[in-house]
Amino acid sequence: MELHILEHSLKVASIEKEGIQICTHGLIKLAFLASKTRCKFFSLTETPEDYTIIVDEEGFKELPESEHISVADATWLALNVVSGGGNASNSQPIGVTKIAKSVIAPLADHNISVFMLSTYQTDFILVRERDLPMVMHTLSSEFTLLRVVNGEAVAAHNLSVTNGFVKPKLVPRPIIHPLSSPSNMFCVTSLDPDTLPSVATLLMDVMFYSGGPKEPGASSEDSSHIRFFSFSLIEGYISLVMDEQTTQRFPNNVLFTSASGELWKMVRIGGQPLGFDECGIVAQISEPLATADIPAYYISTFKFDHALVPEENIQSVIGALRSESTGQ
Repeated sequence: MELHILEHSLKVASIEKEGIQICTHGLIKLAFLASKTRCKFFSLTETPEDYTIIVDEEGFKELPESEHISVADATWLALNVVSGGGNASNSQPIGVTKIAKSVIAPLADHNISVFMLSTYQTDFILVRERDLPMVMHTLSSEFTLLRVVNGEAVAAHNLSVTNGFVKPKLVPRPIIHPLSSPSNMFCVTSLDPDTLPSVATLLMDVMFYSGGPKEPGASSEDSSHIRFFSFSLIEGYISLVMDEQTTQRFPNNVLFTSASGELWKMVRIGGQPLGFDECGIVAQISEPLATADIPAYYISTFKFDHALVPEENIQSVIGALRSESTGQ
């Protein structure tokens, strides 16, 4: 398999809920008027705590300076596993559990922190730019490493390192953070970019203005129903993650659906904000799922992590993960 190192230099930032209004102009431009910008990588995820944005340097220029925006202290690069060659965005998704043992676990063993973004099309593994030499060294035996330059994949030359690498100790990775599972059921979907203008008003409402009242179908007693919505526009491909009630607001035949109409349940990782320096959180979750052969999407945000698993697997997933836990 090939591991593509994408050419985007990325910023990861948090926008406070009370500060979203001053950012709305720039975010709408990035989401709906991308042709007016030079941005090629944009993702916005709303959680109960904040909005997480992952955006390339050109897109970041569209955001105002504000005390409501916190930016992670690093430049990030996106890695993408491609099976059988071809373009990452039009190949079949590999799935985070399929790369758990070949990518995520080895990086964790080398104390390399990752930030995950699963989309409808593929899975992006974000690593700090300064960690790239170690990343390439760690994964070069398993993958053909290619760098994407001006849209074309070319051979990546291993970056020279003079101090050598120490073979890591392989240690167990018990889950140390609290787990919870909201009551919502989620859809992972997409739409044709040509239809985006026809649902732009609806999407803007969902993204920026629907966070106050509960969506229809969520009772006021249902305290475990959470606000979660993710929109990504990456190299022309749109990905959406939203709960089942939100999908019902869209016209028929606009959203892509799988033949099975699969619904997903969420496992939310973290009791306190996780930070960016702890290594192995994604591996703690994805390795047990890989062992059980359970597919998953994984979305890291500025404060917490989120895994989506098939609805019918949620009880066995929670059981398997809690059996791996030290604190529950």
